[in-house]
Amino acid sequence: MVERIKAVGLLSSGIDSALAIRLVKEQGIEVVAVNLVLPFADDREDYAARLARQLDVPLIRIEAGEDYIELVRRPRHGYGSGMNPCIDCRIYMLKRAWEVAEGMGARFLVTGDVLGERPMTQHRAALELEERESGLRGLVLRPLSARLLPETVPEGEGWVDREKLLAIKGRRRTPQLELARRYGITGFRTPGGGCLLTNKEFSARLKSLFHMQEMVSARDVQLLKIGRHFFHQGAHIIVGRNERENRLLLELERPEDYVLEAKGYAGPVTLLRGSKVPEALEFAASLTARYSDAPSGEVTVECRSDGRTQTITASKAVS
Repeated sequence: MVERIKAVGLLSSGIDSALAIRLVKEQGIEVVAVNLVLPFADDREDYAARLARQLDVPLIRIEAGEDYIELVRRPRHGYGSGMNPCIDCRIYMLKRAWEVAEGMGARFLVTGDVLGERPMTQHRAALELEERESGLRGLVLRPLSARLLPETVPEGEGWVDREKLLAIKGRRRTPQLELARRYGITGFRTPGGGCLLTNKEFSARLKSLFHMQEMVSARDVQLLKIGRHFFHQGAHIIVGRNERENRLLLELERPEDYVLEAKGYAGPVTLLRGSKVPEALEFAASLTARYSDAPSGEVTVECRSDGRTQTITASKAVS
């Protein structure tokens, strides 16, 4: 029997990676999809699982942890428009995907890169840098732009037919959308979404958290995704905006945190983490009062920490 060649395809939430896997799969390659679960992803919808089902490929999840957070704190190749270390992120993803590939005997990786589509990571020099620093020179096939790029190992070995690959370039998505219609691929994320590190408000929060804490965990990052955030006197204060966020704040609470709520009135759960100096606690109490349904004037705020409760009389904070 002829051995069937295996490949690992990096599957994100977008159209490009799905099409890349589809193009390689139709050449008889056995493809396993790998989805990197990143701490800074906007993960409210599971696009990758939906796409994997349409492509009829197995899906393996790889969860990035504290090592990825440290990469974001100190990227070798700098940031994009926010705190997004796109080149370092791509190198990280290629390395992690290759670990899976080696474990299952896959010969190469497949990505949805399109030449010239993203200014920071999808020009020739960046693609070459990513391959070189991941140790995968010639082992990353980019089917959507393959005929515009140097020949790769899978092409040279005859595992895939280069002439059946594409020569798409630039930022317009018209060719990809036409291909998606032909293949019946739907339910992918629209361009520009997915990475919270490109969001200026989120990036500012993360920068403040990095300044305040030497070690930042995945649970710390989850906190950044919800509520109103204030950094005051060395404390990180998060004020819930609705019942869902109030519930999540309580789930993410640590024993040493302070939890504040206005006594007798509907309103937010406020979480205080970090410095517990009186000024920080008083400010957190005033924010809790401000966003509660309590009328103007002094508000009694209940403050709990590690099984102990105290009350603080606070006036509503002024913007």
